[in-house]
Amino acid sequence: MAHFEVVDHRLQQARFQPSPNHGERPAGTAIDLLVIHNISLPPGQFGGDCIERFFLNQLDAHEHPFFAEISDLQVSAHLLVDRCGQVVQFVPFDRRAWHAGRSCFQGRDECNDFSIGIELEGTDETPYTDAQYEALAGISRALMRAYPALSPEGIVGHCDIAPGRKSDPGPAFDWARFSALLAQA
Repeated sequence: MAHFEVVDHRLQQARFQPSPNHGERPAGTAIDLLVIHNISLPPGQFGGDCIERFFLNQLDAHEHPFFAEISDLQVSAHLLVDRCGQVVQFVPFDRRAWHAGRSCFQGRDECNDFSIGIELEGTDETPYTDAQYEALAGISRALMRAYPALSPEGIVGHCDIAPGRKSDPGPAFDWARFSALLAQA
């Protein structure tokens, strides 16, 4: 399994594509939540650079009918893990990425304030790849080393912080498999 390391709020093994969609975290806020999402653009299709262009506000609304619905949105995640396990970072971890939307975890609203968002290239119903599980587990361990308030209990799906509104990472995500990988030394 690959070893990941966070230095100066950046994952050293990730390609950095700075998104303009971020802001300051509230002063004194500890990062203690990791939110797992999924995304595919166009929906159900993998590969290409559409997800990156979406997080960089460079998606062409005329390229696909679905893009007309989302091209004006300004969203981001801290990381994207593609189907091959390659990682792109869009927002440094000390910054507030715009990934969770309206959200609540354990009575605290605005999860973007205290969370890190990781997008897996996928859909709720498509099995994730071995490379994605291995990368996600390695990244999660690196984040827990870098941000001591983050623990395995603080790793959730988007569905857990926006129930009824979001369903990702979906039933295809194998939480038991991920937990086993996360527990490996």
